[in-house]
Amino acid sequence: MMTTTTVKTEYEAIIGLETHCQLSTNTKIFSTSSTAFGGDPNTNIDPVCMGLPGVLPVLNQKVLEYAVKTGLALNCQIAPYSKFDRKQYFYPDLPKNYQISQYDLPIAEHGWLEIELVNADGNPIRKRIGITRLHMEEDAGKLVHAGSDRLSGSTYSLVDYNRAGVPLVEIVSEPDLRSGQEAAEYAEELRRIVRYLGVSDGNMQEGSLRCDVNISVRPVGRKEFGTKVEIKNMNSFSAIQRAIDHEIERQIAAIEAGDRIVQETRLWEEGAQRTISMRVKEGSSDYRYFPEPDLAPIEVSSEQLAQWRNQLPELPAQKRRHYENELGLSAYDARVLTEDCTVAEYFEVAIAAGANPKAAANWITQDIAAYLNKQKLTITEIALTPVNLAEVITRIEKGKISNAQAKAKLPDLLTGVAPEKAFAGQELITDPSVLEPIIDEVIAANPKELEKYRNGNTNLKGFFVGQVLKKTSKRADPKLTNELVEKKLS
Repeated sequence: MMTTTTVKTEYEAIIGLETHCQLSTNTKIFSTSSTAFGGDPNTNIDPVCMGLPGVLPVLNQKVLEYAVKTGLALNCQIAPYSKFDRKQYFYPDLPKNYQISQYDLPIAEHGWLEIELVNADGNPIRKRIGITRLHMEEDAGKLVHAGSDRLSGSTYSLVDYNRAGVPLVEIVSEPDLRSGQEAAEYAEELRRIVRYLGVSDGNMQEGSLRCDVNISVRPVGRKEFGTKVEIKNMNSFSAIQRAIDHEIERQIAAIEAGDRIVQETRLWEEGAQRTISMRVKEGSSDYRYFPEPDLAPIEVSSEQLAQWRNQLPELPAQKRRHYENELGLSAYDARVLTEDCTVAEYFEVAIAAGANPKAAANWITQDIAAYLNKQKLTITEIALTPVNLAEVITRIEKGKISNAQAKAKLPDLLTGVAPEKAFAGQELITDPSVLEPIIDEVIAANPKELEKYRNGNTNLKGFFVGQVLKKTSKRADPKLTNELVEKKLS
């Protein structure tokens, strides 16, 4: 009898992200109302963002600057000529019933950013993710649904127009991502970049960075994409990864069961850890784009472009390579140090003041980071300056103090006590002629332990070293003490 075996189909995910990034300007994209977060509802509004008759929008120059700088940082081609368009849709939080956005002539296109994952061996794995486009647009208002977190199930809805007209850039990736982990790292790297540039705070909890995921699956080896589904409502990087992983499983299970994947928008339910259908996805034709008649086209001169390019800082990926290749740090240390530009700046000032790079990295990513997490502070809020940290590290390397002494005094150092005061009278004893009589005294006072040591219990060396450190208030040089104790005991 012949038996047949079923070959299980392998699938791969095709993932792209659409990221809305709120720009950190003081005023809105087309009017002078404040963009401050957390104000009373409907207090940061004006006739322009409310769409009242007879008003005209005026482009905020800072929005254009921030959009171009972000495009440059993402290796995009900056359009010498672009324009705004009207995107028609009707919803209570959109006062004009259309959104001013960019359609066929965006400010930036054809870029990329590099993501970096660290494998189990601690080695970096790098991958370029294409950027299709970056364009400017205005945000809509915010609906607050009473009795539910969304329209379905609510008894009534309130609308807050404070967010209407807040400037955004929308960044659309190529479908180059293949897993939830890659997508989460892409979103994190994007946030690092906009924070380094100073164009956005990237705060997901306040809605400054919002990611929508487009995802489809296909059998491995097939060129054609599957039917894509958009996922919304993710407020953290871990949620992005979990939502994608869930949706991959859902789509594969549906295909295996013979069901058809429908192009739609789905919501991520954090509590239930699942996606649910929200609406059938609109196409560009549904929005009936046409050029915005109230705004002139945008032309960026080569001189202005060069000026903005020269103002770009060293970006996270560049810093990681610099730290790994020139300073000899591990990929892990480089990632931690470059996560926040203020931490990277602190580290660089410390090594410029003479600190050993590896030692500085250890202090910042371990001891100082633990203190910051516990106290819920940032590195700019501690009194220990990077120059003083360098002084502490130098004292350790010169043998003036021990690592243990430095760690014991860290609480004082973090509150602003200068190293020379913190370690006054605590310099290590490095003179053998001073240490040897103390060691002789300790050995003479412990004859039983000496006998056990000489009978083969060599672990007792640590006991004698500890007694010497105790008698010297931990001022005995640990390395020299170990050497001298071993010599005396033998």
